[in-house]
Amino acid sequence: MAGIVKPPGAFAVTPHKVSVCILLQVYAPPAQISVPFPFSTVNQHNRLGLFLLSLTKSYDDIFEPKLDELIHQLRGIGGLLNYWLTDHLTSKLLALSSPDDLFNFFSDMRGILGGPEAGVLEDDQVILDPNSHLGMFLRRCILAFNLLSFEGACHLLTSIGTYCKEAISSCPPYEAPHLDDSSNDLETPPEYENMELENLVFEKVTEEIEARERAGGRVSFHLHAPQALVGLVEDIDVPCDLEFKHGGKLREACHYAHPTSNTLRDPDPSGGIFLRTNWQIQGFLQEQADALEKQGSSFSLNDFELMLRQLQKLAPELHRVHFLRYLNGLYHDDCIAALENVHRYFDYSAGIEGFDFVPPASGCNTFGRYEIALLCLGMMHFHFGHPKQALEVLTEAVHFSQLQSNDTCLAYTLAAICNLLSETGISSTTGILGSSYSPLTRIGISLSVQQQLFVLLRGSLKRAENLKLKRLAASNHLAMAKFDLTHVQRPLVSFGPKASMKLRTSPINVCKELRLSSQLISEFGSETSSMTTDGAFSTAWLKNLQKPMDSQVLSQESGSGSNNAFQFCAQPSSVPASVLQLVGSSYLLRATAWEIYGSSSLARFNALVHATCFPDVSSSSDTALAYLKLIQHLAVFKGYKDAFAALKIAAEKFLSVSKSRILLLKLQLLHERALHRGHLKLAQQVCDELGVLASSVTGVDMELKTEASLRNARTLLAANQFSEAAAVAHSLFCMCYKFNMQVENASVLLLLAEIHKKSGNAVLGLPYALASLSFCQSFNLDLLKASATLTLAELWLSLGSNHAKRALSLVHGAFPMILGQGGLELRARAFIVEAKCYLSDPSFSIFEDSDVVLDPLRQASDELQLLEYHELAAEAFYLTAMVFDKLGRVEDREDAAASFKKHILALENPQDEEDPLTNIF
Repeated sequence: MAGIVKPPGAFAVTPHKVSVCILLQVYAPPAQISVPFPFSTVNQHNRLGLFLLSLTKSYDDIFEPKLDELIHQLRGIGGLLNYWLTDHLTSKLLALSSPDDLFNFFSDMRGILGGPEAGVLEDDQVILDPNSHLGMFLRRCILAFNLLSFEGACHLLTSIGTYCKEAISSCPPYEAPHLDDSSNDLETPPEYENMELENLVFEKVTEEIEARERAGGRVSFHLHAPQALVGLVEDIDVPCDLEFKHGGKLREACHYAHPTSNTLRDPDPSGGIFLRTNWQIQGFLQEQADALEKQGSSFSLNDFELMLRQLQKLAPELHRVHFLRYLNGLYHDDCIAALENVHRYFDYSAGIEGFDFVPPASGCNTFGRYEIALLCLGMMHFHFGHPKQALEVLTEAVHFSQLQSNDTCLAYTLAAICNLLSETGISSTTGILGSSYSPLTRIGISLSVQQQLFVLLRGSLKRAENLKLKRLAASNHLAMAKFDLTHVQRPLVSFGPKASMKLRTSPINVCKELRLSSQLISEFGSETSSMTTDGAFSTAWLKNLQKPMDSQVLSQESGSGSNNAFQFCAQPSSVPASVLQLVGSSYLLRATAWEIYGSSSLARFNALVHATCFPDVSSSSDTALAYLKLIQHLAVFKGYKDAFAALKIAAEKFLSVSKSRILLLKLQLLHERALHRGHLKLAQQVCDELGVLASSVTGVDMELKTEASLRNARTLLAANQFSEAAAVAHSLFCMCYKFNMQVENASVLLLLAEIHKKSGNAVLGLPYALASLSFCQSFNLDLLKASATLTLAELWLSLGSNHAKRALSLVHGAFPMILGQGGLELRARAFIVEAKCYLSDPSFSIFEDSDVVLDPLRQASDELQLLEYHELAAEAFYLTAMVFDKLGRVEDREDAAASFKKHILALENPQDEEDPLTNIF
């Protein structure tokens, strides 16, 4: 039989929807116990709930079922409750005889909705979550009725009358008495006279369950749940002959069957069956998104993709599944899959699902959430190393955000552009960023990329503060701290001789921004961001779930649970994970700042705080960075043995994928050890590995490219290929200057000075050492400044013994920083240079105070042997042997000479060990 054609247009109240509302009132009656009348078990109660969920999911079908078809479906669901449900439904429909009856009916429907408007709720009251699928359907029905005119209400009454008459006329004669309830007399079969309906139903259902168990005929299905979600949605038993005639979504929810199994999980010993609300399913998806962001590529690509496809097949209306598939492709570097799924997500959902939509001030948004789609697309291009495309897309997102008056999206987009400009090497933004948010370009002033970045950072921070986006404002403060850490602030416009010429970074500003970030994070509760996902409040329900729900709302026995019915809508902690992640990022930035400023102890302390306190909330990349800093500290201060032992532990914890921080650390440690041992072939192999990891796109992976070039130049220097090393260093300096990487330029200039020193051109090396020293002073690179001072002292010493006192003065000036914060290599270098200064000074007598020279050389040799640095260790033992020879201590001289010979042989003939690249990876 064909159904009733639904009128086109917006959501409208129809007789079928009124019938569903009546059944919803049966399912969740106001002020009733956890298993309301006429249900005797949770199983019966939730079976009707699943049926109603299927009906509401098919409300947008072209045809709506007639009343007789609905009653036929109720037979399969209601079982022995069929008579009562049928009579209750028809009597309620026939009782609606006037517009006042309709008004009273929909007013009563408000009582079954939870929320602030529901008043004080009893512990055992059954309610509907207003944000669940059933709750949203009921709210839409109430709203649609409230919008009806008086004529519309009268027309609805006429339609309900026709709806009931057609059902009565089409029923077989033996069923008519149960549908025609005008006399309010129910014909009860003779064998059930004088029996309470509730006891009857309980006994019959018990017999039916026992018979079905003996026969083994059980069919289980889930509410939108593949096998991977079996821990979330438990098995539901329904009659094997259950069939539905209408609605693809109806069949989808009720015909998905798993093979019969006796090992299916049933965490509730009472046998209760539990439904999952829309927020709970969304919460599961949100939890998976958080875990994917945190763990990254350690997620199994194929297994997770299979689960998402199965869930998408079962519930195609859950468009957020497309977003998770996009994230899965993103973190597994599958550009094609990520691009396809992000387009599908915004095509199907218009970017609205998963976000609390705040309508723009201009009214209706005819473009959906196009600006958010552009923001996600731009961030995807940035992740895959397409900076030009990312900048173009984000610029377009700015324009659409301004067009739609979406200030929140605009603030996030500006923050994304700032992150892009700070992380990617871009030499010019002309023609891309435009002038809509660059006021200085309107007066003809050309801004550099760094000045443009500074303007954007200040603008994004101001917008976030005005919109009370606390987390975004805290993130912007961290970005400002990072900018102040590596950039000298120059005035955007300066005229005249009184213009400020202070060309130094400001550590005070960095500390100020970090402190402001922490203060804003503590006030996160007032954030009103529209970018908050609606499933976030269900994550706690998923993480701490022992059984689906232990409250009296869904408990089979009254009083068996003591928890609050709304406990799963609360967060397990007063501080959300995203806020804790920002706090952890601030400690990582503090560690980086202290590394640059030269305080190794404070850098280690902040990295240790992050690794200890924030591993559960931080992403795997951030956690790996904290481990990396700690392992680097071990290598510098304890030697490679302890560093490689810690690296082995870290490698087991983190997956070694392309460009991962742990992999880069492995290559860095291998290169350092290979250079120290004189194994130049292995060192060059590691340099090639580093070069392969870097992207070929200009401006992408600049840090990795700089690292690879620096190490390549150092390898060439160790091989005494001075001209080739100088050419590589010069090319690297030009690249760093082009992309304004001034901190890196300080190291490159120092390397050029080392090349000229070792090649015997001390005069040519002096300008490079002085330039590096100037960069270190401008950027407050105290430890690198101490190293540059040592190189400068060696250059002066190379010019002759007349400069020995000047060189010694430079070394003693750098000693406080070197001995306080320097590692094994830097301290050993300082001790050796100090001894050489004393030995080169004509006024110094070795016989008067030999310990002034021998003690530093002894300390240097001990520390260099920990590093296995054969070249410097050989130099230290050579100087020691010379001193002992002058003192006439032959035995000590021979020991020092033997050690010198051992290190020279090890340097010239490196042992052919088994390839460590094979062992480590």
